[in-house]
Amino acid sequence: MTAVVFIHGTGVREPGFSALAGRFAAGVSALRGGLRVVPYYWGGAHGAALAAGGASLPPATGTGRGPLAPGPGPGDDDTADWAVLYADPYAELALAAAGSAPAEELPPGSVPPDLRVRARLADLLAEGDGPAAELGPGLARAVADLAAHPLLAPAAASLAPDDLAEVAARCLTAQVVAGLLDTDVPLVPVGVTRDAVVGRLAAVLGASARGAERGVRSLALRVASSAASRAVVRRRRALTEAAHPAAGDVLRYLSRGEAVRAGLRALIAGLEAPVAIVAHSLGGIIALDTLVLTPLPQVRLLVTAGSQAPFLYESGSLPSLEHPAPLPAHVPDWLNLYDPRDLLSYLGAGLFPGRVTDIAVDSRQPFPAAHSAYWTNSEVYRHIGERLP
Repeated sequence: MTAVVFIHGTGVREPGFSALAGRFAAGVSALRGGLRVVPYYWGGAHGAALAAGGASLPPATGTGRGPLAPGPGPGDDDTADWAVLYADPYAELALAAAGSAPAEELPPGSVPPDLRVRARLADLLAEGDGPAAELGPGLARAVADLAAHPLLAPAAASLAPDDLAEVAARCLTAQVVAGLLDTDVPLVPVGVTRDAVVGRLAAVLGASARGAERGVRSLALRVASSAASRAVVRRRRALTEAAHPAAGDVLRYLSRGEAVRAGLRALIAGLEAPVAIVAHSLGGIIALDTLVLTPLPQVRLLVTAGSQAPFLYESGSLPSLEHPAPLPAHVPDWLNLYDPRDLLSYLGAGLFPGRVTDIAVDSRQPFPAAHSAYWTNSEVYRHIGERLP
């Protein structure tokens, strides 16, 4: 009788593990009779926990201003508003454009509302990245994109010239900072520097002088971002307690993983051949490390799903094996299942030629849901069933 050891991934605790193991046992047994499914639940004894009850968490605080405040001043905080703009630099323009009247043909001789700002954008483009040099590169590209953007004209029709200049300045600044974040630049300017650039750009685009601080003034954006910010602050402890097992499990394993591996070795020692190990996420790292470090001849197949083991090996972070050392000969056949939409799944065949078979499965779920959808995917069980000894 083939024994199938099932190893869970990060963040799994009871009662979730029992439900997961039961679903796996039902799925694999439906394709292959006579199997003995042996769960390995390491999360309870070896998973991360907040040992001091969350003493490391800062106390919850307010955002520093109400959602209807007219704009940031001394002591005010528009951080949440900027988070929205970094995610979508055109968010304010879109809100303004949505409030504009339907386009109508202009009377002869009238000037389009966006003509003035377009002329000033052309002048700004000629200066290159210089006016925002303290932020980093990308201003010229942002200016060109804004000038060609279809939201500019309807936004200009609904905003006063001063407001349009400030919204455009924030849009340009947000694009530059978002570019830094997208390329993982390790130096991002503080808010004071960012606000000074906004003030400079707003003046160039025609805004009346009103000081260096030009905060996000869109009421809809302010209400939405402030509500989200307050909700996150209020839920920080709950969010940390919910999220920390996943990240904490990885860190704990990489620093103190021998106990988890010893538990797996002891479990397998009590099983008769043939044995297959099926492991998800961090479970795959645990399984691979155990098999690399200790010959376990009764194990004939390793199956990983959504595994980061290949990435850790290539990056020099796998505890048991350092690149470019090959897999030891005693490591069994390795079937690596990955979902192209799962950003936490990696490929092994290119790193261990002839030793790993990578097979793509499709859950039709976006990330991060794709990382947890393997055990409800019939493709996964079919591939496992075809390979079991």
